[in-house]
Amino acid sequence: MFNKVLVANRGEIAVRIIRACRELGIETVAVFSEADRNALHVRYADEAYLLGPAPSRESYLRADKIFEVAKKSGANAIHPGYGFLAEREDFAAKCADLGITFIGPKPSSIAAMGDKAEARATVIKAGIPVVPGTEAVGNMTNDDLLQIAPTIGFPLLIKATAGGGGKGMREVKSLEEMPTLLASARREAESSFGDGNVYLEKLIEGARHIEFQIMADSFGNVIHLGERECSIQRRHQKLLEESPSSFLDEDLREKMGTIAVKSAQAVDYVNAGTIEFLVDKERNFYFLEMNTRLQVEHPITEMVTGVDIVAEQLRIARGRQLSYTQDQIKFNGHAIECRINAEDPFNGFMPSTGQITHSILPTGPGVRIDTGVYPGFEITPFYDPMIAKLIVWGETRGQAILRMRRALEEYRIVGVRTNIPFHQTLMDSHRFMGGQFDTRFVEERFSMDDAIESRATNAEIAAILATLVAHHQSELSAQRVRRNERDTSNWKWVGRWERMHR
Repeated sequence: MFNKVLVANRGEIAVRIIRACRELGIETVAVFSEADRNALHVRYADEAYLLGPAPSRESYLRADKIFEVAKKSGANAIHPGYGFLAEREDFAAKCADLGITFIGPKPSSIAAMGDKAEARATVIKAGIPVVPGTEAVGNMTNDDLLQIAPTIGFPLLIKATAGGGGKGMREVKSLEEMPTLLASARREAESSFGDGNVYLEKLIEGARHIEFQIMADSFGNVIHLGERECSIQRRHQKLLEESPSSFLDEDLREKMGTIAVKSAQAVDYVNAGTIEFLVDKERNFYFLEMNTRLQVEHPITEMVTGVDIVAEQLRIARGRQLSYTQDQIKFNGHAIECRINAEDPFNGFMPSTGQITHSILPTGPGVRIDTGVYPGFEITPFYDPMIAKLIVWGETRGQAILRMRRALEEYRIVGVRTNIPFHQTLMDSHRFMGGQFDTRFVEERFSMDDAIESRATNAEIAAILATLVAHHQSELSAQRVRRNERDTSNWKWVGRWERMHR
């Protein structure tokens, strides 16, 4: 049993975990880099300790420093959040060696599923269909991968074996461009996860990306909390998620949910995890990977099921059984999450840095926002550009879309550019509203032209109004007011007249 949790992460997820701990009466310890000295999670935690300079390799990826802080603060549990050290088997194993509770799966499960190549091999043995790709496990050289690639066929994907979130992923269309892409994928994977190993996977065109949320305890109970539609992506980075998926029917949902549970049981999984699938146009589904951690998009599952996933993680780590059985999980309504990123959708989604000078958060029925920033906070180039997650719930998908439109309209962030206009344009897209999209939708069949045209129109209107205001002010300054014929004001004349006639 633990009573103090060190949150080995930053940003909105660190704030989310701290809030869950506070509700359960658990003390929290935050860690931060020089760039995050004034971050919100530092303010919210009961204690906070500096890790080191801004680059993640010198701060949030320094397991040795995190363990030093745990010892110094007396924290007897660590929650890794997502990214950084969340899917590192050696980190989870070291926690066990030091007598610290790791709020996540067993090291053996991370080894089996956290390494994507190892995960493929594991589920193949369990008879679960996978996307065609490399079958070998362990580190593979560039020469090995170049030799195997033609047998898989192009186009294909280079993917990092450690971590996720689109980091260390490259699309390859020919063998000639593959060496350069391999090198850049390895560099990004090494920078993001401290592990530059990669594997290959066939690119299934026209596919949907659908994942199932898994919860499991140490008593052998495994359940799923339904699916999330994650097909709205750009360069393999998710931008919007929704639950449930409009593409699945009840029969397919039950089959995929059963396979997801079976995948978790195959590695004796404990705590929260996600089984990701690709579903082709004919509704054939393939195991893609398992994320052995909390997902960025977990709030939409919480909205439709009423399950507090982070609180459930903490309870499971304390040795308790799951609070729910599969038949107790009921799905209510529809939820959508938009990732609000500090990037300019009108300029190729280039990252935007600077200080947030003003922020107005949307509120109202069915609206939730998870964020780790505030007015005065500095957005730096060192970390992921996501600054908030805007989540809405509606009784139907149509109502959720309407509510998201309203929430996006209310949301104001000044100081950095954000992708809010992208989400607004997406909410007005007929293809999106009709559920006619796949993982390539944003890159191939979606355009910001309407938003750009609207932006140009608004700029023209603003210019006309500014001209009218300037003209009005110049007209006022040109008016000449004649001096009163008397030497003083009429009020003084009336006062003198009244005194004279008393």
